[in-house]
Amino acid sequence: MAVFDTPEEAFGVLRPVCVQLTKTQTVENVEHLQTRLQAVSDSALQELQQYILFPLRFTLKTPGPKRERLIQSVVECLTFVLSSTCVKEQELLQELFSELSACLYSPSSQKPAAVSEELKLAVIQGLSTLMHSAYGDIILTFYEPSILPRLGFAVSLLLGLAEQEKSKQIKIAALKCLQVLLLQCDCQDHPRSLDELEQKQLGDLFASFLPGISTALTRLITGDFKQGHSIVVSSLKIFYKTVSFIMADEQLKRISKVQAKPAVEHRVAELMVYREADWVKKTGDKLTILIKKIIECVSVHPHWKVRLELVELVEDLLLKCSQSLVECAGPLLKALVGLVNDESPEIQAQCNKVLRHFADQKVVVGNKALADILSESLHSLATSLPRLMNSQDDQGKFSTLSLLLGYLKLLGPKINFVLNSVAHLQRLSKALIQVLELDVADIKIVEERRWNSDDLNASPKTSATQPWNRIQRRYFRFFTDERIFMLLRQVCQLLGYYGNLYLLVDHFMELYHQSVVYRKQAAMILNELVTGAAGLEVEDLHEKHIKTNPEELREIVTSILEEYTSQENWYLVTCLETEEMGEELMMEHPGLQAITSGEHTCQVTSFLAFSKPSPTICSMNSNIWQICIQLEGIGQFAYALGKDFCLLLMSALYPVLEKAGDQTLLISQVATSTMMDVCRACGYDSLQHLINQNSDYLVNGISLNLRHLALHPHTPKVLEVMLRNSDANLLPLVADVVQDVLATLDQFYDKRAASFVSVLHALMAALAQWFPDTGNLGHLQEQSLGEEGSHLNQRPAALEKSTTTAEDIEQFLLNYLKEKDVADGNVSDFDNEEEEQSVPPKVDENDTRPDVEPPLPLQIQIAMDVMERCIHLLSDKNLQIRLKVLRTLGSKCGDFLRSRFCKDVLPKLAGSLVTQAPISARAGPVYSHTLAFKLQLAVLQGLGPLCERLDLGEGDLNKVADACLIYLSVKQPVKLQEAARSVFLHLMKVDPDSTWFLLNELYCPVQFTPPHPSLHPVQLHGASGQQNPYTTNVLQLLKELQ
Repeated sequence: MAVFDTPEEAFGVLRPVCVQLTKTQTVENVEHLQTRLQAVSDSALQELQQYILFPLRFTLKTPGPKRERLIQSVVECLTFVLSSTCVKEQELLQELFSELSACLYSPSSQKPAAVSEELKLAVIQGLSTLMHSAYGDIILTFYEPSILPRLGFAVSLLLGLAEQEKSKQIKIAALKCLQVLLLQCDCQDHPRSLDELEQKQLGDLFASFLPGISTALTRLITGDFKQGHSIVVSSLKIFYKTVSFIMADEQLKRISKVQAKPAVEHRVAELMVYREADWVKKTGDKLTILIKKIIECVSVHPHWKVRLELVELVEDLLLKCSQSLVECAGPLLKALVGLVNDESPEIQAQCNKVLRHFADQKVVVGNKALADILSESLHSLATSLPRLMNSQDDQGKFSTLSLLLGYLKLLGPKINFVLNSVAHLQRLSKALIQVLELDVADIKIVEERRWNSDDLNASPKTSATQPWNRIQRRYFRFFTDERIFMLLRQVCQLLGYYGNLYLLVDHFMELYHQSVVYRKQAAMILNELVTGAAGLEVEDLHEKHIKTNPEELREIVTSILEEYTSQENWYLVTCLETEEMGEELMMEHPGLQAITSGEHTCQVTSFLAFSKPSPTICSMNSNIWQICIQLEGIGQFAYALGKDFCLLLMSALYPVLEKAGDQTLLISQVATSTMMDVCRACGYDSLQHLINQNSDYLVNGISLNLRHLALHPHTPKVLEVMLRNSDANLLPLVADVVQDVLATLDQFYDKRAASFVSVLHALMAALAQWFPDTGNLGHLQEQSLGEEGSHLNQRPAALEKSTTTAEDIEQFLLNYLKEKDVADGNVSDFDNEEEEQSVPPKVDENDTRPDVEPPLPLQIQIAMDVMERCIHLLSDKNLQIRLKVLRTLGSKCGDFLRSRFCKDVLPKLAGSLVTQAPISARAGPVYSHTLAFKLQLAVLQGLGPLCERLDLGEGDLNKVADACLIYLSVKQPVKLQEAARSVFLHLMKVDPDSTWFLLNELYCPVQFTPPHPSLHPVQLHGASGQQNPYTTNVLQLLKELQ
């Protein structure tokens, strides 16, 4: 289609269509006109604008009823013309505005007309396009007092559509059109920047609409969440932009006290508002009610964009209306600081940006500085905090603590005004202590023990990649949401960063001493105060704030460290093992009091009532957590001080090593983690590096404490940890200490043998690791193999080849028959003599003086000394000690352990499994909670690795297999089936042939055909083809064996 660029050409094309539409108003004629308009250039349309608009306006103004479809077509065509041209006359702009608005008005009901959604949407878009088409300053001349009735009608119309329509599209379009009418649209240069006089004139005009706009938008904002977030966001934006424009302090302070008489007719004058002080006060009070209602609803809105718009509302109103909306300042700030820890990172970032802006601008609300309002709010919150923490659910606690955190961030160093008040500090600390109370009723904490000697070994690479300041997962009495604990940590860190550290540490140390009910919570808070004081994890909104002096921080850490590692707080009863508990109870009496004052969680029987103390599970759990929190504190202190912590190593490292060797798993893990933190802080590459560099001090401490073992019963644990985390360079340093340990063992073998045996075990393991001798070990291992199982390690190499020849099979059978004769004892003396003569004795050419034995290496001498003590301890009356000695000897003496295991242990374990199998097969689901089930499971899980490690012979392997076969039945509990399968997986590694044969005897999935007719067919018991209870597990194992 050709484009008509000149007005003359366009007029020639459009005139007939316009005339026809003027004569006959039909939808077809309107559509015909719009089709022709699309072929005309914008410049030509601008010249012919009023000519083209005439038939369209004439159609709208023709009296009498009209079809909705015709009105819609006219409005759409008119919108098209306005979108391509500019309205340059004020009168035309006002007339078109009135004509479009009237399309949705019902004179009979004086309400929006009941027309189709399509017509409503067309009129809304037409109004928006009309206002955008206003040329230059013509838009400002539109907003004169005389337009007030018509503009008010349009605003009311749009608010009604936004509030009452069901169509989301119409709601959003109405709100956007309202933004355009109130000059709030996001278009550039629409309008241009307003000067002070223009702002005042518009403010006076829009003030007439403020009550209606604010109340209607509040209803929209606080409506059902299901209406969609975009509607709420648009409503919020219009609300705060309208309020901040009309109630702007900059405008209101220029309002004259004497009202000028408006040059308008009386009817219009009655609609106008004079923004004098009394009006501002009354309007501000009413807006405060609406704003509080909005905040209450929007702050918990599920969509993050709505909450983000609330942040914009707070910033806009506080910066522009701090004087006119004085009463709103508190709720607005509360809303802002409550969103500081919102789950949305966008909201968090915007909140921090706004808070920083407020801090820089030094905002004044009314006659009060922003800091004063925040201080008052913090005072009020601190007063009610204990009650709120006691009564709220997790979500309520999270909101309250978020609010507290926001106040602290915004106040910065000025929080000391609150902390200097004794009453408020006590209330704040009481709330923190109360909410941080731990749940110490979990028996697993006491149950979990450190059995594996490798638990303490930490890889330098692993420790280097782990994050700083790891906190052990814990459970609290009054909340379960992990976010609340993170908030509490941030609150304490901010208090340490901005607050008077000496005051806070003294206060919480006093609570620490006051009662064991508060001790764990006070320690947690102290740890975070120090971390915060170092400023390492704190976002500072106040750039001029001066951090705590490093020397002062080190002095404070030193005092806390001394308190943590004192006897009454460091050596607490954590288990009921006789020797362990005896060690703790030999500490001074204050320590005894510390461990028995757990009435806040459980009833504890008085120690004075019995000759032997009996702490409860709860009190031991409490003690374990206290030690762990204090250990974490030492790691956090190292994190806070960095290299300066090296000056405290002399007092901190030894106690931490004691706890790293603790038998309670949780304590041992946390202590090892603390040692890693110390390594990073002080610049050590690994735990080994840390121990080696400080070994002289540690060895000296061990040597001195061994002389007073009754006062320092945990000394052997330090040496144990050192041995497990060092290298051969440590041996010369600890050689004398080892002799001291052996001498002390000789002296206290009847009282402290258990702890010393653990050290001896660690020593033997370290010697084997530091001084490996693979050649000799291999020779000894070969000699120590029993005749019964020797063939397992001497499988013919022919079987490992990809192809097997007849000669290979013949040689295999000959070797098998020979070994069978040896196993049965069918060996003549002649054969033995031949074997003895065939191996000539080896002579050491360097041994020039056979009558003088050379001195043994240091490690050999130490090992012999240890073995001598272990042999004597094998007859100890304490079963636990005998087992530890067996473990020490067995881990490095395979022959010894194998023979004792096969003779004394295996028959009882196998017999127990066989006896208990019928019971577990018939038992129900409750059986898995019984002690018998746990014993079965433990035996089955341990048998496989033992068989593989001890390299048992064929006969013993058969005993294990026979005892475990019945547990492959599907009638057994699932966990026992899994454990039994694991046994056979280990047996496959030791003797795959026998295991394969045994499984196929139970169930054989395939029939075996002889490779030659001369060979007899192989008949296996499991080849019947019928499935049995063992089929499922056997098939799984055979699949693994393939």
